[in-house]
Amino acid sequence: MYTDKVMENFKNPQNVGVAENANAKYTVGSPECGDIMEMTMRIENDRIVDIKFRTFGCAAAIASSSMATQLLKGKTVDEALKLTNDEVINALGGLPPQKIHCSVLAEEAIRGAIQSYKSGEIGE
Repeated sequence: MYTDKVMENFKNPQNVGVAENANAKYTVGSPECGDIMEMTMRIENDRIVDIKFRTFGCAAAIASSSMATQLLKGKTVDEALKLTNDEVINALGGLPPQKIHCSVLAEEAIRGAIQSYKSGEIGE
């Protein structure tokens, strides 16, 4: 059902936790499946110098979070805003159709965190 890359990112996720001195944060949830994803970032000079996640959910949600953080660390805010859920799916080698929403959550969390940075309101 899952690719080796999905299982690798599920079993050994990268960038788990909360970014130290985060100035960007967003939490998003999916009522239909119960996945909850929190993304925190430390952005300096419009570049993501640290990015971490905390996800409660299935293997696809955890793997999507992990991969998204790997793809964005070191990127500019503008580059991060261009990341799509399809790019996360491709980097994971694919997701089952019923799990595509997990990659969408990652995209939403990224956009929400960047919006919190731009607004200066990182929330709780």
